[in-house]
Amino acid sequence: MGFRAASTSRWLGFCCALLVASQATARLSVTRDPAGQWLIREGQHPVLRYNFQAVPVPKGVTGIYAVARSDYIHPLYGFNGEVLTTDYAPDHPHHRGIYWAWPEVTYQGKTHDLHALQGVFARPEKLLRAAADGQSAVLEATNRWLWENKEPIVRETVRIQVHRSENGIRRIDLGFRYAALRPGVTIARRKREAYGGLNVRLSPRTDQEIVRHTGAPAFPGPECWAELSGIPTGSTTPVGVLILQHPGNVNHPEDWVQYPELNWLQPAFPTKGTAFELIPEKPLRLDYRLVVRQGEGLKTPRAQLAQEFAPDWQPFSRIASYRFGDDTA
Repeated sequence: MGFRAASTSRWLGFCCALLVASQATARLSVTRDPAGQWLIREGQHPVLRYNFQAVPVPKGVTGIYAVARSDYIHPLYGFNGEVLTTDYAPDHPHHRGIYWAWPEVTYQGKTHDLHALQGVFARPEKLLRAAADGQSAVLEATNRWLWENKEPIVRETVRIQVHRSENGIRRIDLGFRYAALRPGVTIARRKREAYGGLNVRLSPRTDQEIVRHTGAPAFPGPECWAELSGIPTGSTTPVGVLILQHPGNVNHPEDWVQYPELNWLQPAFPTKGTAFELIPEKPLRLDYRLVVRQGEGLKTPRAQLAQEFAPDWQPFSRIASYRFGDDTA
């Protein structure tokens, strides 16, 4: 190796060391923009934006499904600022990054579509918390589902927690609580068999790969994960978005639903062929973890990342509150 090559190698190594050091010392923060949306950053780098307030329809986007929406994550970013999600997609204008919604919400004998923004809508109610301590950043808010944009039928609580990244791995925990405000509200997947629940519409990839895994039945639950990876537009390096289900979720393990042509991957809830009734005094609880990984982070086994999620979960913790006649789930 010549002097010039050796010097270049040392310089690149020095730059990489600086980058790693800066990531190790970067603090997480939460800020609010003028439109009322919330941005989580790690150091100077954006991590995600939670659109708490309505996002207007962009110019040129038309059709019945081009409807202003709130209560979703977009953009989700990679470590180098890559935009990993899609909003107002031309093929499906109602798709909105990472969002939690069902295509069949039934109330008083009628069915509307929260997923496609038809007849029932999630509207912001209250921001409960926006805080960061350097190690993690948390956003917590409540939204109300308005039936025909008038009558509140469900109160939804959403909690987003971003943990400090390390070695090309960023963990994002998503927690949802759904409490009916009126009796007789049910949720279901499209035709009770397709999509619904935590919807993940990612941005276009080259060399896209989708991996889904649900292990054999085991106590307290089978290993379960899925990941969409590939090179996002404008980038030269692959990024993976790994989705993990909490073992305490009702109906765990949930079905994995994918639409590769739409860069779509999700855990679908509830079980095929069923509708789930939301009960006022017993909120439905669903928890997930997204793991954004890049570079060295892609070398960590998915099984290891799955095992790190909810290590303190106690599968029998709810038995003490069980009452005769309760749903056995």
